[in-house]
Amino acid sequence: KRRPPQPLPATDEPVGQSAMLLIVLSIVACCCVPALLARLRGAGGAARLIDGKAIAAAIRREVKQHSEALIASHKVTPGLAVVLVGARTDSATYVKMKKKAAAEVGFHSIDKTFEESVTEEALLQCVQELNSDPSVHGILVQLPLPKHIDEAKVLESIRVEKDADGFSSENVGNMCLRGGKPPLAVPCTPAGCIELLQRSGVAVRGKE
Repeated sequence: KRRPPQPLPATDEPVGQSAMLLIVLSIVACCCVPALLARLRGAGGAARLIDGKAIAAAIRREVKQHSEALIASHKVTPGLAVVLVGARTDSATYVKMKKKAAAEVGFHSIDKTFEESVTEEALLQCVQELNSDPSVHGILVQLPLPKHIDEAKVLESIRVEKDADGFSSENVGNMCLRGGKPPLAVPCTPAGCIELLQRSGVAVRGKE
């Protein structure tokens, strides 16, 4: 049985959690775009296309509506902080996509950019400052980090409530458990794939 699309958060939930979920959904929308030419075969064997670009646009419209409602009811604008180290073209492009999506839905965004030579101590200090910033609801550290920096240590320093990538041990553990608390964030690329299938009315049970 296909799981129905999950509703966006109601404004009577904790405000920070609502803002965080909207941030995750905006990143999921970024992951839907590359699937523009995804092909599926129906029961008759005919191929069909899933328009990832159109689905991503629909998700962004929904997120924008809920973001505006959150601002109107609680005077809180969802805030996303992105930490980028070095000058990798692929990382910079991915960050640019996320920032563009955040701007389209009315998020407050903060950029923290460092040279490749940044020290681990400086990077950890940056994360701690973002952890303490009430205007930031989600933190995203773009990977990979330089070899002289312990990625795990940096990711573990992000407060679980602001872990936009869902990398924390608590988020991963809750995602793997049957029952219990749901994770505050999920891996956005597979979540984007599931969103594409669900919104396209595709049942995957029994498929090869």
